[in-house]
Amino acid sequence: MPARLTRFRWRPRLPRTVRLPRLPRTVRARRRTVQAVMLGAVLALAPATWMHVGTEDRLRTTADVPAQDVAVVFGAGLWKGRPTPYLAHRLDAAAELYRTGKVKVLLVTGDNSRTEYDEPSAMRKYLAARGVPDGRVVSDYAGFDTWDSCVRAKKIFGVDRAVLVTQDFHIKRAVALCGAAGVESYGVGVGEPHDATWYYGTTRELAAAGKAALDAALRPDPHFLGAREDGVTKALASPVKAP
Repeated sequence: MPARLTRFRWRPRLPRTVRLPRLPRTVRARRRTVQAVMLGAVLALAPATWMHVGTEDRLRTTADVPAQDVAVVFGAGLWKGRPTPYLAHRLDAAAELYRTGKVKVLLVTGDNSRTEYDEPSAMRKYLAARGVPDGRVVSDYAGFDTWDSCVRAKKIFGVDRAVLVTQDFHIKRAVALCGAAGVESYGVGVGEPHDATWYYGTTRELAAAGKAALDAALRPDPHFLGAREDGVTKALASPVKAP
């Protein structure tokens, strides 16, 4: 006779109960846990606090910023070879600074790490279309991040004082890092609608604050330093020509 078949009854596999971490049992241990959490929060917020306290009195608008010879405009990406809206807004503010006589030369700093991606040249072209003479624009092709741009402005282009132009959520970090690099600066923060891009940039700054504090403390060399350039000096000495 054939063997008797045993019915198999399927039962769903229930998820395991998630065990929450146990709180310390003693008052002393709980106190130490709270102190550790508070210390962690303080350390996490310290870089942002450093930027806020150290730069608050250096922030201005295009109308009330003190006149300087040079404005540094930070790159903010390209789309199909043209400045993104955020970068265009930075360049618009920089062009206004030039037209109103607040600055004499614009140092545009951005990424040109590959042939098909050239932020400084796109920035230069955009400014020319808005009336800024080409001889008054100097390009930094190795501004791969904010720290690199600040250090190169000082060591490569000889900039000691400047107006910095970027978005409002980035301007404090730019002013703090340029100060650490030896560039005395005022910052013009360009306001933007509080859309998804703005919230992303603001959130990103919280993480970037930690790296900024390390850069200011350790002062690493930029990704590419190179030889000193006299573009800013020549631009300041040259007569103004029509675009």
